[in-house]
Amino acid sequence: MSGLFVTLEGPEGAGKSTNREYLAERLRERGIEVQLTREPGGTPLAERIRDLLLTPSDEPMAVDTELLLMFAARAQHIAQVIRPALARGAVVLCDRFTDATYAYQGGGRGLPEARIAELERFVQGDLRPDLTLVFDLPVEVGLSRAAARGRLDRFEQEGREFFEAVRQTYLRRASAEPQRYHVLDAAQSLAQVQADLDSLLPMLLERLHG
Repeated sequence: MSGLFVTLEGPEGAGKSTNREYLAERLRERGIEVQLTREPGGTPLAERIRDLLLTPSDEPMAVDTELLLMFAARAQHIAQVIRPALARGAVVLCDRFTDATYAYQGGGRGLPEARIAELERFVQGDLRPDLTLVFDLPVEVGLSRAAARGRLDRFEQEGREFFEAVRQTYLRRASAEPQRYHVLDAAQSLAQVQADLDSLLPMLLERLHG
């Protein structure tokens, strides 16, 4: 039996973590095993790489170093968490995955997509998300929400132009592959976003059992 791999994507302040928990609860109410995880991170070793990536430092991080660290953490995450959970038949709900690399390191940092795609093939093989939920909202709203949470991490300290490029990369990818992506308006109230998630449950269940 194989499970279902669902990724939640979007910029800072989009509410991915809160809505991931909500979606997990709705699925568990139906007796479905859910594996919650995140990127970068998801295993003790990958979480240590996450700290390297997110903690501000006096030493600037080269963009290629950033990209390779992302995929190093991802390789560990896939081997230790994602593939075993899918093999058990679980629904994996992952807060960010490779779309975030295309958005942040590709769109935001300007790295060639071909370079990212080569690492994607090398690290993931044929593993791709079954469904990607993109929580979209204006850059100013997301940055305001992120600032309200407290101290900003290394990515959150980037400027508006960076995050606009991130947002547009997400939207472009979603438009190019509508069968995998579903864009949600994360600027709505939390109740409305969660009502939108409720409306997706029948489709999720159909894909899991289909």
